[in-house]
Amino acid sequence: MLILGHTGITLGAALVMSGVVSSTHPHTADDTASVNTRRSLLNRPAAWLSRLADKIDLRFLLIGALLPDIIDKPLGHIFLREELSSGRTIAHSLLFLVVIALAGWLVYRLQHRNWLLVVSAGSLAHLVLDQIWLMPQTLFWPFMSATFQKHDLSNYVANTFSSLATNPATYIPEIIGGLILLWFGWEILKRHQLVPFIKYGKL
Repeated sequence: MLILGHTGITLGAALVMSGVVSSTHPHTADDTASVNTRRSLLNRPAAWLSRLADKIDLRFLLIGALLPDIIDKPLGHIFLREELSSGRTIAHSLLFLVVIALAGWLVYRLQHRNWLLVVSAGSLAHLVLDQIWLMPQTLFWPFMSATFQKHDLSNYVANTFSSLATNPATYIPEIIGGLILLWFGWEILKRHQLVPFIKYGKL
């Protein structure tokens, strides 16, 4: 999966979870009309987005959704190409995920800030979307093996573009993710919140 798929689908999943939490959150004893109005609002994706943006910095969710590739692609494709020859190495491992999640929990306990927990949630989504359990040698590194499964990277860019044009497993997630991101961008522009989002990750 590529950039649009990882970021867009992760954001979409977070929005759905925000909507589920909203719909199951208990209400106080207000009048029926007011409760129904809130419920109808919370059933709309735009309202889910507002609720989610109130809780987390969306920039860190999107960064986390790409973080394993941000680390592993340069590492395995450029700097240690001969040794690793793979774009799924250390940052695609369960160990890496546990480390940043624990660090995030520590930051939250000490500073009451959840940004690193949000990054770890995005990274978890990345591993799920990559179906990394199909690569146990990577997922359980270094406990199962100290090495990673190598791949032929000689035509990586050409193969990626070819897969985008011919492989439904590649282009369908990219289309879905791209549509979610287009909707997200439209919501930001419609609310005139581009600058606040860039600066603070809020809407």
